[in-house]
Parts: sequence; structure tokens; C-alpha cells
Amino acid sequence: MSETKPIRIALVGIGGIALAYEEAFAKAPRAQLCAVIDTDSERADEAAARTRTVGYSSLEDLLKSGTDCDAIILCTPPNTHCALTCQAIEAGLHVLCEKPLSIDSDSAEKMKATSERTGKVLTMASKFRYVDDVAKSKEMLDSGLIGDLVLFENAFTSSIDMSGRWNSSPEISGGGVLIDNGTHSLDIARFLLGPIADVRVVEGLRTQSLEVEETVAIFLRSESGAIGNIDLSWTIHKPLDYFIRLHGSKGLISVGWGESKYKLTGEDWVVFGEGYDKVGAFRNQLENFAGALLGEEELRITADDGVASVRAIEAAYEALHSDPWVPVARA
Repeated sequence: MSETKPIRIALVGIGGIALAYEEAFAKAPRAQLCAVIDTDSERADEAAARTRTVGYSSLEDLLKSGTDCDAIILCTPPNTHCALTCQAIEAGLHVLCEKPLSIDSDSAEKMKATSERTGKVLTMASKFRYVDDVAKSKEMLDSGLIGDLVLFENAFTSSIDMSGRWNSSPEISGGGVLIDNGTHSLDIARFLLGPIADVRVVEGLRTQSLEVEETVAIFLRSESGAIGNIDLSWTIHKPLDYFIRLHGSKGLISVGWGESKYKLTGEDWVVFGEGYDKVGAFRNQLENFAGALLGEEELRITADDGVASVRAIEAAYEALHSDPWVPVARA
């Protein structure tokens, strides 16, 4: 534990993700929650009482208050990320911005440029990179444990009514399940496989009468030659015990919700982790952000990573709107 003063951080936007951060702060010694902000003043007051901090109805109010604050965590809808990030950075605050970094690459580049010009840190939140078992799987992959990586598999699917939620409003979210869940998926793929060379995306049925895609399949190739398939859906639930599988020439690694394990060809499974720990991932993310600001460690996700993630999603939407099908001739 660092003996230096913890980094004081304000939460901007008090929704479900912010609640996870609230839990994580209690387990992150280098980070201290100093304020909560929400345009719904009642929600801000409730969060302030719950966290024993100060509540504000806008970032501007926080900046005017003189509250001792080093950084913000931005948990607002994606279409607000660019303006709020730039406002915070120009005021001298570092920013941990929830995924996606932004809804288009132009605004993402503006966020990055503002960070570089001012010397303030900008990073994108991507919780799955901070899951201990995902980090371990990367180490095993790099060690050559399962040989050459051939196939990456990922699935984030759940049956949930998205009507009336901002996530399914393209003006606010930038799209549907592809940008919402897919930002996680493509960031994981970039982390484990390296740069992505190209993508194909196919949309499934729309059963919820949404303006946006609710089920998609992504096919990708990495620059290293590995291929991948990703299933995303707000409509179906695939009862899988894993969310990542890495198939190599000598075995496979399975990162699961309740257990993670690997299996070499001809051998038995070996358990190496306890699976997905949401609060643990948020804690690790907070500690990495605070540690980087204290000069004690490197950021796991840089502003460049955030921009690259936005560009990958843009490529995926371009692929979604193209025609990937080749007709099968009838006899």
C-alpha cells in the first residue's frame, strides 16, 4: 500500500456502473471517492449520503466548488463523453472514461489530443482487461503454453428488455449491442490477439422493435493470423460457463464466469482461477488508474488503446452495413 496521499476522484453519472465503482473504492487504497455528480439532484444527494461525500448536479458545479479533486470517472452516456472529458481535462483533472471512449473516432481523437496537450491522463474503462483470470490467460498465451493461437471465441449474450433504455438509442449510444457489448469484446480481442486486421459482422433478427441491432456475430482476423468469432445479443442467452476461449495448436484456455482453466492436448483440465469477479475487476481498474497518476505503475489501457477501440467499432459498423453473403447456387 502506498504511503502517499490517495488520488481523490469524483464519480460523474450515478447509474449501475457507478454503483460498482462505489463498492470498488472501499477496496482500492490508492483511490478515494471525493464527490458524486448527477443531473438528477435527488440521485446525486442519495449517492452523496450513501458514500459520505458531496453531491453536485453538474461537472461545472464541482469545478466551481473548489472541492479538492484530482480526477473524475465518467459514467455518463457515450454521446456526452467528448464534451465532459475535454471540460474536465481543461480544468486540470485526469479522466477515466467508461467505454466506449466516444461514439466516433473524430471525437475520440479530440479527447486524446486534449489529454496530450495538457499533460493530463486519459484512459478508457474496460473492466474485462482487469479481470485477474484474463490477465493470467494473456501471460499463459504469451508464454507459448498452448502453442500458436488459432481461434479466439467470445460471447456476451443475455435476454434483456432494452426498450426505453438509452443504450438502444443511436443518438445517445452510437448504436446497439455492437457498440455496447462489442466494445468490450473487441478490446479483449486486441489485448489477447494484438492488432485486428479485418472484421465481418452479421446481424440477427430484431425481435424487440428497436432502432438498433440487438444480435450480431462478429468474425475477425488478427494481424498475427489468428481468427475469432464473437456472439453478442440482448435477446438470447447462451448458457455457457465461459466468456473467452483461446484455442491453440497445443491446447486451449477457457476463462469462465465461475472458474478458469486450461487443457493441453491429451491432458486433463487444470484450474488456474476463480473466474469473473466484477468488484475485483473494478478495484484493479481503480488501483491501476490511481497508481499511474501517482507514478507507481503504467496504465494498462492508454488513450491510444481507447481510440483504437473506437476505430475497431467503426470498422465493425462498416462491415455490418456491407453485404458479406455469397449466394449458394441451387441444383
